Amino acid sequence: MWHDTILYISDQATSSNSVLAALEATGLDVVSVNRPTQAIALLFVMHSAAAVVLDQRKGEDTSSDLIRNLRSICPELSIVLLCRDQITPLPSGVDACVSTGQPLEILTCAVRHLLTAKRTVVERSHCGSAA
Repeated sequence: MWHDTILYISDQATSSNSVLAALEATGLDVVSVNRPTQAIALLFVMHSAAAVVLDQRKGEDTSSDLIRNLRSICPELSIVLLCRDQITPLPSGVDACVSTGQPLEILTCAVRHLLTAKRTVVERSHCGSAA
């Protein structure tokens, strides 16, 4: 079963009510955590997140191990970085990056686009296996 739950990961210093409100306005369920260990534990238990928004506005690159751990638990997870500057090329395991200088609609559109694309692939693979 497909679950549209977004896991929003930020620390206390970067946690943003406006980001959380924008994600919730998409109509998807949003779970917010303040520590990477909480995110890993929650994903391990709930196995229903379709996307992760990882808030990296402080500019610290602590995400590579976290992304690797999240992917090991749930390989089909879409991961979006929210950071101060656009990152090119994207880090390994990241599906999209949104700069904080962009409107929050860009973040919600990126999440929706990734979930829609993933749903299309899943539906096609189910149709192909049924034939």
